[in-house]
Amino acid sequence: QCVLTGQWVNDLGSNMTIGALNGKGEFTGSSHTAVTATTNEIQLSPLQGSQHRINQKSQPTFGFTVNWRFSDSITVFTGQCFVDEDGKEVLKTMWLLRSRVDNIKDDWKATR
Repeated sequence: QCVLTGQWVNDLGSNMTIGALNGKGEFTGSSHTAVTATTNEIQLSPLQGSQHRINQKSQPTFGFTVNWRFSDSITVFTGQCFVDEDGKEVLKTMWLLRSRVDNIKDDWKATR
């Protein structure tokens, strides 16, 4: 069974901590990215999310939001927790990062 709770590190050296799920499948935690486009000092940033809880599947789907404390942006992640052939827990995710822009004409370049 794959469990989200704990510490995770990605291939680029970013890390996050996910706290225990509550009865609704919600969780909080923190994220520290190793990759950024800003010159600001990277800071530990809060995350909050939820895990899909129907039937208590062993490789659950989930989603969470990180509100970056060092930049004017937010990233949403969605993914699934897997146990690979070696028994290692792995998170596979996709993300969208939204940066603030000064006006609606620049909306096209605000999401990556």
